[in-house]
Amino acid sequence: MAAAPLPSPTQEVEQVADETTAVEVPWQTIVWNDPVNLMSYVTLVFQKLFGYDRAKATKLMLDVHQLGRATVSSGSREKVEGDVAKLHAAGLWATMQRS
Repeated sequence: MAAAPLPSPTQEVEQVADETTAVEVPWQTIVWNDPVNLMSYVTLVFQKLFGYDRAKATKLMLDVHQLGRATVSSGSREKVEGDVAKLHAAGLWATMQRS
């Protein structure tokens, strides 16, 4: 039985770089449109949870309403998981995805 060839140092560096990049890629919190929540309530939630001023919160709410979704935060996986949980607790439909 022949031994499998060892990876070259270049291949090892590329693999490590790929893994590092995957860890550093920020995650996004996406809020989806729903037929339940009032637009004013969604704006208020964005202000309270993320500290956005009224104008930014309103713009994001309009994106949700008109486009069907908006990215409301980004960052590490742990941060975004927390943001999604807070949005769920507020009654909004939210998911997370890699940028």
